[in-house]
Amino acid sequence: MADVEVFLDDTPGETRGVVARDGRFHHLIIQRESDRPGDRLGARSVGRVARVEPGLRGAFIDMGVGEPFGFLPLGANEKPGQGAKIEVETVAEPRERKGPVLRRIGEASGEPRLLQPGPDVSSILADLAPGVVIQTGAVAVQAALEAEEEALSLHVSEPSVGLDLMIQRTRALIAVDIDHAPAPGRDSRKARETVNREGLAQAARMLTLKGWGGLVIVDLAGVGLHGETVMKTVRAAFAAEPQTAFGPFSRFGLAQLSLPWRRTPLDDRLLDAAGRRTLETRAIDVTRRLRLALLTDMASPRIIARCGEGEAALAAPLVERLGPRAAVVGDSALLPGEVRI
Repeated sequence: MADVEVFLDDTPGETRGVVARDGRFHHLIIQRESDRPGDRLGARSVGRVARVEPGLRGAFIDMGVGEPFGFLPLGANEKPGQGAKIEVETVAEPRERKGPVLRRIGEASGEPRLLQPGPDVSSILADLAPGVVIQTGAVAVQAALEAEEEALSLHVSEPSVGLDLMIQRTRALIAVDIDHAPAPGRDSRKARETVNREGLAQAARMLTLKGWGGLVIVDLAGVGLHGETVMKTVRAAFAAEPQTAFGPFSRFGLAQLSLPWRRTPLDDRLLDAAGRRTLETRAIDVTRRLRLALLTDMASPRIIARCGEGEAALAAPLVERLGPRAAVVGDSALLPGEVRI
């Protein structure tokens, strides 16, 4: 049985949940106070059909909080009229500046509104790791920071089996490259089998950690691979996701699969279109680092975080909630993202 650890970091402005198995991070759940509650996975709302798009085989649903509207896929015989009121559930959170994807539950009445929020981070953790004690405090903050660092990385290395893995997302698909470094005296065929098995397992873990979905193309190590054997290994690696769709193994040594989108991808949540940390992210970074300092230094009567003026202004009300020992000061001489405690 896997050794499972669960962490809950409740920093003002943002709550993070982390699940680690056998010392490797598998889940990083992030919810922000600035999130629209109806956008969260599992939320139920009354929505109004704003417009139907036959070309997209769907309708855009106004849930009373403005654009971007939610998107409701429609079946062949579903033709809701514009203005119709329906009850919907969020089945995929917003990404790439698009609204959430919805599932129709039934007819409704009244103004667009939230009926039931999606589960909070504590409930999600309890579902992912039932019965495991949730750790909080400084150890949880540190786990949240380490899980983020790994989730934003594109590279995984396992020297013990010679694995070198790269994973990247484009607008069209996710590309996974599994490579290995042969070792003297090691059976090359068995080494390739081992590295491909480990590489697929790590790819599945990283995709979950990042919150990525869609079309995935995996370039496996070696040539002349047996397609049926490879696809059995692929299916085993992604068995935890029941909605995975598997394509054929190509003659170019590529495995193809499709994963459902569910949560907002980590990079969409933390970074802007240019890959830089957003102002909100940087302000919460300041708050989290200051909270960690407070938890690990109980003796100092006051701990001050210095950061850029924009970050300080946004972080100030969050830092105030940390208590009288915490303070934040803006410093125009510091670069964006630079923090001094």
